[in-house]
Amino acid sequence: MLKASIKQFRYYKQLADKAMTQIPPQSIFHRFHAEDNSIAVIISHMAGNMKSRWTNIFTEDGEKPWRNRDGEFEESTLSHEEILKTWEEGWKLLFDTLSGLRKKDLKTVIYIRNEGLTIEDAIIRQLCHYSYHCGQIVYKCKQLSAGNWQSLSIPRRGSKEYNQSKFDQVKEKRDYLQSLLDQGS
Repeated sequence: MLKASIKQFRYYKQLADKAMTQIPPQSIFHRFHAEDNSIAVIISHMAGNMKSRWTNIFTEDGEKPWRNRDGEFEESTLSHEEILKTWEEGWKLLFDTLSGLRKKDLKTVIYIRNEGLTIEDAIIRQLCHYSYHCGQIVYKCKQLSAGNWQSLSIPRRGSKEYNQSKFDQVKEKRDYLQSLLDQGS
């Protein structure tokens, strides 16, 4: 479960990273309307959540007193480079924490806003949360790509060829996530 979760997190990060390479750097600050969250805001929120949730998970609540969640949703004064640095710092903390866990840790109860849950459940909760926001980033990038979007999965009108390439292979158990991660390298 732990290895599979780490791969899933890496996959969703990779999708968002690849999507962001398809737009001009300043587009991460674009908002479609006043209530819209820019990509920079989504990144700020995700990084804040990651830092809060994955710092000292065994000894502190996952909602840290130093976190300013409301501030994560305000437009950033940081540069494009600083926003991406924050993004990388959040993911690094997540991956470092998860990589340090052992199977026996997964049933340990931790707290988020005083609600107890196992580390295993916290991982699933955050995997769903981060994949949701990575999907938002991908969608926003596609909208901002001005019709120059390169598919991150099976290209439009490419299902038949893609499926045929899969069925041309020997039937065997494969690590589909690893193959997707390898394609993105």
